[in-house]
Amino acid sequence: MSKLSISRYFVTEKLKVEEPKAVPYSDKKLKTVRLSLLVTLLCALSFYFGGKFCSEKHGLFSRLALASKPATEVALSSPQVKTSVFLECGIEFQDYTPCTDPTRWRKYNVQRLFHMERHCPPFFERKECLIPPPTGYKPPIKWPKSKDECWYRNVPYDWINNQKSNQHWLRKEGEKFFFPGGGTMFPNGVGEYVDRMQTLIPGMKDGSIRTALDTGCGVASWGGDLLDRGILTMSLAPRDNHEAQVQFALERGIPAILGVLSTHRLPFPSNSFDMAHCSRCLIPWTEYGGIYLLEIHRILRPGGFWVLSGPPVNYKVRAHGWNTTVESQRSNYNDLQSLLTNMCFKLYNEKDDIAVWQKTSDNSCYNKLAKPDVYPPQCDDSFEQDDAWYVPIRPCVVVPDQKWKRIGLKSLPKWPQRLHVAPERVGSTYGGNGGAFKLDDSNWKLRVKHYKTVLPALGSDKIRNVMDMNTMYGGFAAALIDSPMWVMNVVSSYGTKSLGVVYDRGLIGVYHDWCEPFSTYPRTYDLLHLDGLFTAESHRCDIKYVLLEMDRILRPNGYVLIREASHLVEAISPITKALRWGCQKHETESRKGKEKLLVCQKKLWYSSKL
Repeated sequence: MSKLSISRYFVTEKLKVEEPKAVPYSDKKLKTVRLSLLVTLLCALSFYFGGKFCSEKHGLFSRLALASKPATEVALSSPQVKTSVFLECGIEFQDYTPCTDPTRWRKYNVQRLFHMERHCPPFFERKECLIPPPTGYKPPIKWPKSKDECWYRNVPYDWINNQKSNQHWLRKEGEKFFFPGGGTMFPNGVGEYVDRMQTLIPGMKDGSIRTALDTGCGVASWGGDLLDRGILTMSLAPRDNHEAQVQFALERGIPAILGVLSTHRLPFPSNSFDMAHCSRCLIPWTEYGGIYLLEIHRILRPGGFWVLSGPPVNYKVRAHGWNTTVESQRSNYNDLQSLLTNMCFKLYNEKDDIAVWQKTSDNSCYNKLAKPDVYPPQCDDSFEQDDAWYVPIRPCVVVPDQKWKRIGLKSLPKWPQRLHVAPERVGSTYGGNGGAFKLDDSNWKLRVKHYKTVLPALGSDKIRNVMDMNTMYGGFAAALIDSPMWVMNVVSSYGTKSLGVVYDRGLIGVYHDWCEPFSTYPRTYDLLHLDGLFTAESHRCDIKYVLLEMDRILRPNGYVLIREASHLVEAISPITKALRWGCQKHETESRKGKEKLLVCQKKLWYSSKL
């Protein structure tokens, strides 16, 4: 509990103290009564001055918190909310990513790429300005055409084009970037590459494999191709010298987040992805005791596949082209195979440049890890398996919890049947069971039907990249599954750990704390949806900064759909005007209760500082 919360608690408790009742007494007990009255008086004074101190502390914290805020802002809990004013950020902030800001890298250790992990600015360094689009920004090209081309001015970065054009990642022609589907390990195109992969993993064709993770994704051509094959991929890349990989992916309409395999767990639950992939991603898999492989093992579900193309696979043919020796790559391959075997992977298939390993579905394999002097050992219970928000990666194997019998790849229904079948892990959530899941699924179908009446663009080609900012089971995303869009399901890192249920349904998402900025570039989402987020988090997070972050990641002309308590809808309305959003209030589908809908659209504006 924060100091501010403690102060509020004691003030509340002070107000609950009742007046002491009168007690009859006689002269014989006068001394005792006088003593009792003295004690009572001292107690009352103690409560009074204690409450006074708490109130003054509350005021002090409020004054300190407001010292760096505009004078026009007041607390959202107040019924009288004055208009906030937000200035424009400089044009140099057009690609600002607060928690992965290269201007702050020098403050952190470069070993294991620690400097590229999330390092959010302290409170007093937070930006309170609106981020402008690049000069010449245009509304993004609509899906599915966007998969193959985008406007140059929307992502005006030339380094990756100059360095990777010979590998056919992308090419610039006139006002556009085009994505021919090439890659370092698939010079004949990503389609031919995935065709070869499907011959090695038949489950990619029949709906057995639905969710995938692409580490070091480039411009996400692999994930883009898999969308056409019914596989939903989370593309992952750091902000590094490959300028704006993730921004290119999202501009194309392909799911992606900023992230790096480094010292902390990735923001995903254990046993979540059906497949993980690395194509010449330059991750040192055998270094540091294979700790990055241990994280891949954690997030793959039992029976899931890990696909590697590039060093050291096919080293006998490729070694000289990699500026190394056959002996060196043979040793690297043997180390890799040994580590994977010890982690209970088996080599599933291998041909030419592609090797596939499968995580065991049989927990008995892990018994050997309990023996002394075995590496890597089993993890103990000091970290919960699904904790993944600023949790260090440990040099040990996370053994799947044996209480879950139906989270393995073979135990799940095939796609698309798995979308509406209650996952076993729903029982790990508060009040969760099959009936609650079905009711949630049904309710979201009704809600989305109503949403389309107040936001006609929902379900059309005007909206491609969608974020559900505080989902439980992914019901909003499931209700939109037939629309030409994908949904990033966000589960609070401080709430019920239901993200495993989302993945079991065949959807994707991340853990996140909305007191901090999200791991993405500006202007990357067409629609942001939230359901009671401010009610749930306003005791921890400054709602003004949450709204500013929403504005940062929302595309110009993009939409916001807020489902909230009516008093909070009224409270945030002045701030939405300061954000240059046009908003309308609507009733919910039930037309009763205390909830309201606020539907907003962000205006397209250009910097006045040029």
